[in-house]
Amino acid sequence: MPESNLNSKSIIGAKTRVKDVSPTSGMCSICIYECRTLCEIGKAAFRGREVLYPLPEQYGMSTAASNKYYIVDWSDFQIMVDVIGAEGIEADPDKAIFPAADIETSVGGVKLKIPVFTAGLGSTQVAKHNWRGLAVGAAISGTMQVIGENVCGMDPDSEFTNGVVTNSPDMNSRVEAYREFWDGEYGDIVVQTNVEDQRLGVDAYALSKLEVNIIERKWGQGAKAIGGEVRLTDIDQARMLKNRGYIVIPDPDDPNVQEAFKSGTLKSFERHSRVGMPEYKSFLEDVDWLREQGAKRVFLKTGAYKPAVVAFTLKCASESEIDLVTFDGAGGGTGMSPVPMMQECATPTVFLETQILECIKMMKENKMYIPDIAMAGGFTSETQIFKSIALSNFNSEPYVKSIAMARAPITAVMKASYFSELAEQNSLPLEFVGNYGGEPNKFFVCSTELRERYGNDYDLIPPGAIGLYSYYFDKIGTGLKQLMAGVRKWKLNLINRRDLAALSERASKITGIPLIEDIEKETMRKIIQG
Repeated sequence: MPESNLNSKSIIGAKTRVKDVSPTSGMCSICIYECRTLCEIGKAAFRGREVLYPLPEQYGMSTAASNKYYIVDWSDFQIMVDVIGAEGIEADPDKAIFPAADIETSVGGVKLKIPVFTAGLGSTQVAKHNWRGLAVGAAISGTMQVIGENVCGMDPDSEFTNGVVTNSPDMNSRVEAYREFWDGEYGDIVVQTNVEDQRLGVDAYALSKLEVNIIERKWGQGAKAIGGEVRLTDIDQARMLKNRGYIVIPDPDDPNVQEAFKSGTLKSFERHSRVGMPEYKSFLEDVDWLREQGAKRVFLKTGAYKPAVVAFTLKCASESEIDLVTFDGAGGGTGMSPVPMMQECATPTVFLETQILECIKMMKENKMYIPDIAMAGGFTSETQIFKSIALSNFNSEPYVKSIAMARAPITAVMKASYFSELAEQNSLPLEFVGNYGGEPNKFFVCSTELRERYGNDYDLIPPGAIGLYSYYFDKIGTGLKQLMAGVRKWKLNLINRRDLAALSERASKITGIPLIEDIEKETMRKIIQG
């Protein structure tokens, strides 16, 4: 029987006194008066709603996600390798080598050197703190970077005229950081907008003043279904955001709240974004308006909602001829998300992609326009990326053209930045120094390659960006090429469902991928019998 973690979660700083807890409640089998351990219930007795969220002291320096097992995930599928022939390249042992595999793709009309891009990272402190590493890293990797929601609204230096943003230094710097190393051919910078952003005129500002090419509308996300959230420890900032139209809890203008904050009983405020109410007709009109304002491409980001919402989303995207729809599966987050929602709400990624593909099959039968699809939701490795893209290819072209990632690239940037700081302080772990050296030029394996490419400008590349490039382009890119060569496919669009086998009956039932013991039985018979 799996051990329950209902009452013991490291993400909120709660644990139980004993390990043999009730599997239903998560409580200790015997709960005693003289207990100094803070379980979730015990901590809630002191801090109430704060316990719904990840540890507040880690905001800005961490990301959070669900640790729930969703019964089926990408590990339930095995990649079926081959040794006969070659597709997408001449069947010559001297030419059909894994470095020759082509992993470039085009998603939403944007060329990418790798089938991965960084999803919307907006007003959270962890995004702001790591932005330059993320943006420059995406640019030198030849992929997209999405600026997430609420950046202008959260920027204390933003200027407004009649409630519309006319200048946002934070937004400006985020766009400029990406373009500093953008080659203009691969990737692009994308500005994501939610309800508050639209009310503040962020889309028009980005298109007209910053000459951004792509606007991404946002309907939701996989981590939660109630809108973006951040925690504020400054009461003046809380007042500013309330005045700009955000939902701020508790009310920073309430005298009792002000006194509680002053005394230290109340330590922070929550800023919440509105989700909006998508409507078919108004969405089509909105997409037309964006194009009239100069948007060269329009994307849509949505979460892991019910199957009917998946169908509604694709119907809207088809009718408006959206360039790209990103679906975000359950379980992840880059900032402050209610832990119960991360754990127990929304559709897990494999299930979600299957629902999307079911809708696409119906759309194809009805000869409807089908937008490019990107999947998000807990992706970290090239094997998961391969499987998601292959799962979506029924015949000749995968519908999932790329994978969107957020937590993993943030981790790569944070780790690279932190270890570079430790190197400056001569405080690196001894084992790390022994294995890789004590200087960034030695422990970043891609430093020689990047220095050769950028010359003197190499010194302008932050350590976090080098870390992201190493993770994206060198690790994931190389790993994906190896997997493709393993199935004898040297073009990304050639990998398909026949390259997968299901390891569990549940995975097979959900996706239609045959069980590994059932594949190619008839082919084996024909080969043996001649």
